Amino acid sequence: QVQLVESGGGLVQAGDSLRLSCAVSRRTFSTNYMGWFRQAPGKEREFVAAINWGGINIYYADSVKGRFTISRDKNTVFLQMNSLKFEDTAVYYCAAKRGPRSLNEAEYNYWGQGTQVTVSS
Repeated sequence: QVQLVESGGGLVQAGDSLRLSCAVSRRTFSTNYMGWFRQAPGKEREFVAAINWGGINIYYADSVKGRFTISRDKNTVFLQMNSLKFEDTAVYYCAAKRGPRSLNEAEYNYWGQGTQVTVSS
């Protein structure tokens, strides 16, 4: 069993930066890939970024490429978010999966409770 706990959300202004953290309870074969997803009000949850545990393979949604950076240090996965926009407002979720990379939330096995990010325009 893997537990994921997100933190770092908050209310910021457009153009500001925020860093989200995801504490991973333990490294197992179920944490081969770590992902960040987000869900805005009235919308479906969408992929944001993913990284393999070794940190070599990294993927971003086009909407955040160049502004967000995913990384891992020990048992914490980070999402550095710069130049935040109003449309980045959402609940951000950390997720873990075994096996190969995927941008599909249905393939992720473990999820955190989410952390709210609100960007005022």
